[in-house]
Amino acid sequence: MNAYPNNTSTAAASSMPRAHSNRSTSLRLCLAGALLAAAAAVVAPLHPAHAEEMQSAPSFVDNFSNFDRSRWFVSDGWNNGNHQNCTWSKDLVRLSDGVLSLSFEKRKLKDREFACAEVQTKQRYGYGVYEARMKTDTGSGLNAAFFTYIGPQDKKPWDEIDFEVLTKDPTKVQVNSYIQGKPKNGKLVDVEGGADKGFNDYGFVWEKDRLRWYVNGKLVNEVTNPDELPTNPQKIFFSLWGSDKLTNWMGAFADPGRKVTMQVKRIAFTALGQPCQFPESLACSISNSN
Repeated sequence: MNAYPNNTSTAAASSMPRAHSNRSTSLRLCLAGALLAAAAAVVAPLHPAHAEEMQSAPSFVDNFSNFDRSRWFVSDGWNNGNHQNCTWSKDLVRLSDGVLSLSFEKRKLKDREFACAEVQTKQRYGYGVYEARMKTDTGSGLNAAFFTYIGPQDKKPWDEIDFEVLTKDPTKVQVNSYIQGKPKNGKLVDVEGGADKGFNDYGFVWEKDRLRWYVNGKLVNEVTNPDELPTNPQKIFFSLWGSDKLTNWMGAFADPGRKVTMQVKRIAFTALGQPCQFPESLACSISNSN
């Protein structure tokens, strides 16, 4: 899960608070089969059943050839609560050679000794396939996250779907969701080769009747209980942040003594019923019947 201020947000997971961001601060609680996605041929898209029941911004692929400010909001100048030991800084969001970088470093900013980074979409997305290709770093007490979130600051119930690499152990990623602010479906799964050793593909397929998480095309978690499925369109986030309080979940914080960085090469959303948008997409290789 992560934690949140007033106009936008961020997430993490355990049984402690996490952070999502907008423009003020608010605290949240957190909790602590295979399919190949590399099909080059387009398979029938996910069935659009129920898709019309949830409003959503349109499908997109962002390869970060440039930074689309009409799509992305950069968090800057606040933090998500007492559990977060850093302040969001726009200076730690960089774009170079088709890679979006978000960093964490020791730099006093407002009332925090460290600075960190987060971006979030301005629009909200519903049922469909969400995919990110990213690489993390290492460091105890840090969280590198790709997730979707909506909450009270948006005048909606708190719903969330997460991939979170607790960089104390980059061999694993934590998947989970939040339904009306309550953590569900938390699970640690392996990232073969390590989240920090190269770029990996993280994706989830969100339908009205089920939610599936994939790592490098392999199904790692699935939920079909209707009480454990999000029902509200959400914004998409990337964040890298630290905590010296959530030690049971994130590990004891240690000053890394250097700038720590997570990198993102691609983010895509493919609405249900729409054709896949690039050959490696999950939307090319899975259907509603898989």
